[in-house]
Amino acid sequence: MTLLAIALWIANISFDTLGQISFKYAASNKKDNEGLQYWRALFSNYWVWIGISAYVAEFLLWLAFLTLVPLFQGVLMVSINIITVMLVGRFLFNEKLTSFRVIGMVFITTGVIFVGAS
Repeated sequence: MTLLAIALWIANISFDTLGQISFKYAASNKKDNEGLQYWRALFSNYWVWIGISAYVAEFLLWLAFLTLVPLFQGVLMVSINIITVMLVGRFLFNEKLTSFRVIGMVFITTGVIFVGAS
């Protein structure tokens, strides 16, 4: 993989993780509103807009990344975002990392290393 592809891969994962975490923050700050009030409160939350913006950037980075790598390799390489979201969720939201999740993270990381090295 070229240096540009690696940079796009890292940027893609970073923006995807930012989007996920932003939506989690928005969902955690919800009030007891119902119906239309809920949606108004949700869309007035700046975390929603950060998440949407992050996903737009991630989409554009994904398209650029796919111009440089085959689709099968790109999809497998970007699966590392599962790990980044899990780790950031652990540190920001105190979510639990069970032994099965850690084992899964090791398998995903190993697979990404094998695919990326090929």
